[in-house]
Amino acid sequence: MILHTLNCNGNSESFRDCLRTAQSGDAILLLGDGVYSALANSESAQALHDSAAKVMALDTDALAAGLETRLGSIPLVDMDSFVALSEYYPRQLAWY
Repeated sequence: MILHTLNCNGNSESFRDCLRTAQSGDAILLLGDGVYSALANSESAQALHDSAAKVMALDTDALAAGLETRLGSIPLVDMDSFVALSEYYPRQLAWY
């Protein structure tokens, strides 16, 4: 079980590598530029939706980008939830 923190847009090699690496039981948390990859009706949002991992976005980064209402079905989590995720998952892998 890995918490993948994804801080890059859907056009990057790191984005594709993250989705290839993430498995069932993992979680992907979109941070920083990563929230742009979750824009509803985009190819990258579809790729995230098709991932076996649970996908979420950090609410403060979505709000800062003005996207909090444009992420479709991807749930937003707050900083306390981010901390809880980092405690729950024994390993973390950062993607930039």
